[in-house]
Amino acid sequence: MNKVMQLLHKVFMTDPNDKDGMQPAEAISYSICGFGQNLISAIVSSYLTYYLTNGLLVASAAVGYIMLGTRVYDALNDPIMGTIVDHTHSRWGKSRPYVLFASIPIAILTIMCFLPYNLWGMPFGIDPVDGWKTVTIVTVFYVLWSMAYTAVDVPYWSLATSMTSNTFQRGTMLTIARLLCTAGSGVVSIIVPQLSNAWLKDVQDEAGNIIKGQEEVAAEILQKNYVWMVIVIVIIALPMFYLGFKKSKERFYDPTQTLTLKQNLNLLFKNKPLLLIVLAGILGGGKTLYLYSTMYVAQYCFPGVGGVSWATLFTMAAVPGGLVASVLVPWCTKKWGKRNTFIVSHIFGGAVLIAAFFICRYAKGGSIDNLAVLWIYVVALVFAGIPQGFANIITYAQIADCIEYMEWKTGQRGEGICFAMQTFINKIGIALGAAFSCFGLAWAGIDDATLWGQLADAEREYAQHFLIGITLILPGASMILSAIPYFFYNFNEEDQAKAVKEIAERKAAALAAEGADGGSIDVDAGNIDVGGDVPGDAPTEA
Repeated sequence: MNKVMQLLHKVFMTDPNDKDGMQPAEAISYSICGFGQNLISAIVSSYLTYYLTNGLLVASAAVGYIMLGTRVYDALNDPIMGTIVDHTHSRWGKSRPYVLFASIPIAILTIMCFLPYNLWGMPFGIDPVDGWKTVTIVTVFYVLWSMAYTAVDVPYWSLATSMTSNTFQRGTMLTIARLLCTAGSGVVSIIVPQLSNAWLKDVQDEAGNIIKGQEEVAAEILQKNYVWMVIVIVIIALPMFYLGFKKSKERFYDPTQTLTLKQNLNLLFKNKPLLLIVLAGILGGGKTLYLYSTMYVAQYCFPGVGGVSWATLFTMAAVPGGLVASVLVPWCTKKWGKRNTFIVSHIFGGAVLIAAFFICRYAKGGSIDNLAVLWIYVVALVFAGIPQGFANIITYAQIADCIEYMEWKTGQRGEGICFAMQTFINKIGIALGAAFSCFGLAWAGIDDATLWGQLADAEREYAQHFLIGITLILPGASMILSAIPYFFYNFNEEDQAKAVKEIAERKAAALAAEGADGGSIDVDAGNIDVGGDVPGDAPTEA
C-alpha cells in the first residue's frame, strides 16, 4: 500500500484490511457529491435574491416575503421527507436512490428560477403592470426547487450515518465533506460577484454605482447572463451527484423500519439531545445573514471603493476562519467535547461581530464608505467564520450521535427524521438570512433598485449604517443565543460509545435467543448491514 493510501486511511481512521468497512475512496466520493450539491445550493441561496431585486427589479420587500415564506414552508417538509427516507427499502438502500434521481429535477428547476422572464418573448416583465406575474412564476419555481432540493439534501446527510457507526470516523468524514461543501459555495461566491461587476461595467459610474436611468438596462444585462452562468454550474454539478451515489454504500440501517410521520414525530420529542440541537439551530437562524447580504453591502455601502466586486471578499472572508475551525474540529472535540467547543466558539464569534459594528459606526467620523471601515468589516467576517466552521461539522456529527441515542432509548433509529432536523435548521437559517437581507434594504429606504440614485446624501449615509448594522448585530446576537440550549445538552462522546455498545449487546442477545437461521443479517455495533450497489446489481437480502 502506497504512502498516499496509508495517509488517507489514517485521516479517515479506516482499516485497509476491513473489506466490508468504509474505505477512503468512499468518503472522498461522498464529499465530492457535497461539493456539487453546494454549487447549486449556493447560486440559489445566495444570489437568487440579488437576481430578483437587481435583475428582475422586484421590490426587495416582496423578495423578502418570497424567501421567508418559501423556505419556512420547505423546512416544514423536511420531517415528511425524513419519513419517506425511513420508509424507503430499495435495492440501493434508503438514502442513495434520492441522491441520484432527485438531482435531475433539481438541475432543471435551478435553471427555471433564473429564466429571464421579460425576454425571449415571454409575457412577463419588470414594469408595474405585469411585474406580479414575474413574482408569481418565480415563487412557483422556487417552491418546487426547494421541495426537489429537500428530496436530495435530507437523504444525503442521513447517508453518512448509514455508511459508518464509528462517531470519530464519521466525524472526520463529515469534516472533509463540509470542507468540500464550503469549497463549492466558495467557488460560486468568487465567480458570481466578479462576473456581475464585469457585465455591468458599461452602466456603472467610476464609483461603482449604476448610472441613474440605466437600471433597466443593467437588469436586462443580468437577465441575459445569469441564466447561462447557471446552466454551466448545473452541468458541472450533476456528475458529482452520480459519483456520490455510485461509490457510497449503506451498511448500517434497519430495512424493516416503517414508521409513520406521526410515529417519527413522537420519537423526535423523546430525543432530548436532538430537540436541543434543533432549538439551538432556530435561535441561530440569523447567524449567517451576512452571507446573504454581501452583494447589497458591497453595492450600497462601499460604492466609492469598488462596489459590487467586494462581495467576493465579503463572502470569502469567513472561509479562513471556517477552514481553521473545521480542521481543528477533531482535535477540539476530543479535548473539550463537541458541546463545549460549540458554546465557546459561538459566544466568542457573536461578541466579535457586535463589537465590530460599533467600531465601524464610529470609525472615520462615522463615514462607512472608506477603506478603513471596509477592512474592519472584513476582519469581523473572518472571525464570524470560526463558529460557523465548528457548527457545520459538530451539528452533523451530534445529530448522527442522536440517532444512536434514539435507538438506545426507543429501539428505533430514525435516520431520516433525525437528519431532516439538520436540513430544517439549515433552511430556517437560509429563510431568515435571505429574507432579512431584503427586508433590510426596504427598511433602509432602498425597496427598489432604482431608488438608490434618488437618495440624498444623508439618506444614503443612514442606509449604509443600517445595512452594516443588520449584517453584524443580528448575526452576532443569533450566535450567542444559539449557544444557550447547549448548556443543557449532556449526551457526550462517552455516552454515545456506551449506547452503541449496549445496542449491539441487545441485538446479539436477541439473535441468540431466537436462534440463527443462516440469513445474511450482520450485527455490527448494533446496526444491520445490508448490501446493494449501482442499478443492475442484485441486492443483498436482509
